[in-house]
Amino acid sequence: MLPPEPPELPALTRAEGELIDRYLEVVDLLGRINPARARDTYGGLRAAQALVTKAAALRDALTLMHQRGESEVHAATLARALRVLDGERRAGRVTVPPTSVS
Repeated sequence: MLPPEPPELPALTRAEGELIDRYLEVVDLLGRINPARARDTYGGLRAAQALVTKAAALRDALTLMHQRGESEVHAATLARALRVLDGERRAGRVTVPPTSVS
């Protein structure tokens, strides 16, 4: 039996797709840097080094959107795309985990 089909991404402009991709890359790196979830300093250091490049790519994606006249962010559509791409779980790694009851 095949697994269920994942939900389809909403229709996005190329620039919106780039924005979502770059944003998730930054979120993933911030999750790796998060001291409340980190395992070692080396992994956080590597993620922090990569963050500089990924943040610049995110800036470039937003700049491109602005230059193309895409001045409005369609938050509901972009939120749907983030959910399809597992953005809620990925962004959850940036937060402080709940305290464990021991």
